[in-house]
This record gives sequence, structure tokens and C-alpha cells, in this order.
Amino acid sequence: MANPPFKFFNKNSLGRDFVVGDLHGMFSVLESLLERLDFDPRVDRVFSVGDLIDRGPESYRVLEFLDKPWFFSIKGNHESMLINARKDKSIYRSWTKHNGGAWWESIDSATQDEIYQRLKQLPLVFEITCNTGNIGVAHADVPVGISWEEIIQNIYSDEEIQNYIMWSRNRYKYIQLTKETIAVDGIDLVVMGHTPIAKPLHIENLFYIDTGAAYVDNEELGYLTLLQIHPTIELHQYPEPLN
Repeated sequence: MANPPFKFFNKNSLGRDFVVGDLHGMFSVLESLLERLDFDPRVDRVFSVGDLIDRGPESYRVLEFLDKPWFFSIKGNHESMLINARKDKSIYRSWTKHNGGAWWESIDSATQDEIYQRLKQLPLVFEITCNTGNIGVAHADVPVGISWEEIIQNIYSDEEIQNYIMWSRNRYKYIQLTKETIAVDGIDLVVMGHTPIAKPLHIENLFYIDTGAAYVDNEELGYLTLLQIHPTIELHQYPEPLN
């Protein structure tokens, strides 16, 4: 991988920290939510769970946000699809025809190259020191039965763990069946997206926050969720849920 897959952030001593769910090209919605929260770009920070692109109408703005000094993102499975589509025609067809990647074909080649290079460099996992504890950010899932420290140690070279973190829904499916899961040792909270759900789910030390921002025609989805993690834990959504 071009850049280290793990990135650590020290405590924000001046402002607030937020984690945003899957944006999928809904950058104007994020801007509206941040405006409502009096976001201060001089001191506040936003960390993304990945899937910045596809499905929504503003995927072309991805470079604009990656250039913002207060915005940080890990790599989601949709970023992975874009990267892999360059060398695999079947992935390209699947991505552009069935997984929200049609926008790519309207982008000029120079911009395509820049987006490709920037997304390749994104890490897979964040850890952020906060007043509320040490907070991990992963896109989809973290394996059951291994500690956060083991995840970080193995993510540098273990492709199975790398793909698991970007693609898996195993833990969430188990939660749906049993209403329980096992906490991740060695971290206070792990925030994830990937699986669109009607309401954010906090169980053990896991927080799922993908509420399907791009699915605006779905009665249960269509909301962007922003979880403040520092200096306190607070949940925000836009538009406001009906119930």
C-alpha cells in the first residue's frame, strides 16, 4: 500500500472533533449540518468513515474536501472499487453500472488521475485521542476476537484484515440475529459506517453511523449522521429524522 494504513491523531486542544458517516457524494448535506453546528474550520475537525464517492450527486467534489485541512478520511469499499477498476474491466463495469460509479465517466482524465492517486493514499484505520477516550474509526467492520492493538499490527501486511475492514458485514449480521456482540479490547470506541441503517446503532464499544445519506427516496434512510467524539459524545443528523 502506498501510504501507511493506520494514522493516529493527538487530542484536539482547541476545538471539537466529529466522525461523519458514509457521504456518497452528499457533500452539500455535510456543509448544511456543519453550518447548523457552528463548525469552526480553524479549530474543529471532521473524520470520515470512508465511502466519500458514488450514489450521490456530488462525488466530483471529493478532491475539494480532501484538500481541506480540517477534513480527514479513511478508505471505504467504494474508494477501493475505484482504485481496482483501473486494472480490472469487470470491476469497472460493475462499479460504473451497478454501484454508483457512473459519475466517473463525466470526469476529465487529468482529474481522474488526481482522484485515483489521492484515494490510493488514504489509510484504512484512524485512532484519535479525545476527552471521551481513544476513538477508532474503521469503514465496515473489525474482526471479532482480536484486540485493537492486534488489528493495527496486522493491518500493515494482512490483506485479509484489510479487506475485512473495508467490506465485511459479519459482525453487524450477527448483531441483527442475536442483539449482542463482543467489545473490541484496547480501544474505548470504534466508529464505523458501510451498512445503511435507519438509526445509528451503539452496542458495546461499537457505533454504526451510516444512515444512507444518498438514499433520499428511501423512507427509512436518507439522513447524514455526524457523531461528535470530542470533547463530548453527541449525535447529530441532517435532515432531522421524522421520528
